[in-house]
Amino acid sequence: MSAPGVDPAPISGHGQDWDDLVRIWEETDAPEGCKVEIIEGIVTVSPPPSKDHNTTAALVQRRLYSVIPEDWGIYQRLGSAMPGRGGIYLPDLVVMSYAVATGPGNRVPAEEARLVVEITSQANANHDRIGKVHGYAKAGVELFLLLDPWHSGRPTATLYGEPDGGTYRVLDTVEYGEKLTLPEPFGLVLDTGVFPVS
Repeated sequence: MSAPGVDPAPISGHGQDWDDLVRIWEETDAPEGCKVEIIEGIVTVSPPPSKDHNTTAALVQRRLYSVIPEDWGIYQRLGSAMPGRGGIYLPDLVVMSYAVATGPGNRVPAEEARLVVEITSQANANHDRIGKVHGYAKAGVELFLLLDPWHSGRPTATLYGEPDGGTYRVLDTVEYGEKLTLPEPFGLVLDTGVFPVS
């Protein structure tokens, strides 16, 4: 079974077509460890994540492996394409079937994700809080977990779901230290008190 392709549709409201934007993204020479993404039609470069950021991702990943089916994987920084939104995001974690994430190329259709996890960094928190919330919702990503240690001095975890017409419903928001439940097919209670705060 082959993975579904990414439709090279033009980006509405932007002067470049999708193929040109992807080419620029692929050819961007960023320093090692930096993340290159396309957010709302603009190629962006973010610095490498902090140790606390990576530790949070590792803690979530460890918990997720205890509940996902055998034919699903958890990927770090896998190019998640959404041509209609003018975006290729590299989420901190994305959960999807091995069948979708296997094969040639460096990106997958974002709508195939069962869960996406983004952890904000101080330098680009608004991309995760605003642009990516809309992008993932428009792509139809089922669940989006935003871990925000930089939220107004009080770190929060927000779970978005039920995408409809390009918007999400907030399923739950907790401050770090409280528990947040990922619904089925995960059925996982995350204790946010274990996440480090910078």
